[in-house]
Amino acid sequence: MFSSAIIDYDYIMSLISKFTQPDVPKKEKMTKKELIDLISSTSNLMDEREDIGEYINTLEAGKGLDEKSIRAGYQKFKAEKSAKELDAVANKHDIESASLQEFVDKIMERMIFDGEKLSDLLEPLGLGWRDRTKKELELMEDLIPLLKKLADGREIVGLKAYE
Repeated sequence: MFSSAIIDYDYIMSLISKFTQPDVPKKEKMTKKELIDLISSTSNLMDEREDIGEYINTLEAGKGLDEKSIRAGYQKFKAEKSAKELDAVANKHDIESASLQEFVDKIMERMIFDGEKLSDLLEPLGLGWRDRTKKELELMEDLIPLLKKLADGREIVGLKAYE
């Protein structure tokens, strides 16, 4: 048998769907903990274990969600979580959330990090070059993990300069 991220992902979504079904016999039904433990043992989903576990904890057994609803709900959950994390970074660094979101969206759209756009992002703070450089490094320390997560294993050109 071969290991495939797509098969594993599909299988996990199927298991989550079964978890929410009201008519599954008790002997066949998994608990949230068993489901999360199973996901934690899946090597292909290492980067998503935490998110999937958190998502499962938001679901109620017996709601009867199908796989399509589970997938859509999980994608929405990840997007909302990412937006909250980005808002937290924006607040921490006194940057407008919408501007930071636009900056990140441009990076992810092109998969290219533009240091000049980073300077533009921090321009409203009115910092001198030394303080702006320090602020850029502090911001990137918080932003790099989020960018890598959004990139989902793909390379973002130019990001290594800040790592």
